[in-house]
Amino acid sequence: MTDRQRSTGIDLRARPVRAITLDVNGTLIHPPRLFDIYSEVLAKHGIEVDPMELESVVRLVWQELECSVRFGEDRFAAHPEGARGWWGRFADRVCEHLGVERPSRFAKSELYDRFARAEAWEIYPEVSQVLNQLAARGVRLAVVSNWDERLPELLEDLGLAAGFEAIVYSAAVGAEKPHPAIFQRALDLLGEPPPLALHVGDRRREDVEGAQALGMRALHLDRHRGKGDLDDLTGLLESDVLR
Repeated sequence: MTDRQRSTGIDLRARPVRAITLDVNGTLIHPPRLFDIYSEVLAKHGIEVDPMELESVVRLVWQELECSVRFGEDRFAAHPEGARGWWGRFADRVCEHLGVERPSRFAKSELYDRFARAEAWEIYPEVSQVLNQLAARGVRLAVVSNWDERLPELLEDLGLAAGFEAIVYSAAVGAEKPHPAIFQRALDLLGEPPPLALHVGDRRREDVEGAQALGMRALHLDRHRGKGDLDDLTGLLESDVLR
């Protein structure tokens, strides 16, 4: 509670939220053919890999490179060659772990472009309906995501962009979740104070702890194991924070 809230006796956390910010990957959309696309593109450029082997390696490399990100910076903006350079390094490390040759710059460029297209992604079944119902209730919506400059156009192509007042992504802010700067940017654009805003995402540290550190409310979405606050976004419509 802020000093102003204490002096007036107003606890904003007792009020319904007026704004909801949402993560993207694993929350709104996902890439169902991620490993197949990697395998197809690499094979086209002369590198044969098994999609089944790719699954564990891609997850390992993501964790590996994530550990090299310093708190308060964005991995894409921090790379000397920007997002393309970072994702090129990602593809290099995947191939190194698989024991195959590194992909050419043409292969890496094709991978980058493939995941900029709507056809590489799938919207979770309930998302559009839930967003429409939230907007009908007067809830203000924004995206807060660790993503590169491809995100706004991707959401536009998927038909989701129009549902959000703000699309905030780490490469534009220069800081990744869980840093408070990226959440604060969204709240500044929405014009709402942290206690009247809720963030929803599928990662506890980046989404839940990051938002709560700024004073927002937060819910953990766990679509696969059912160990979060929400199994899917339909739970938001019945949540106490909207009442």
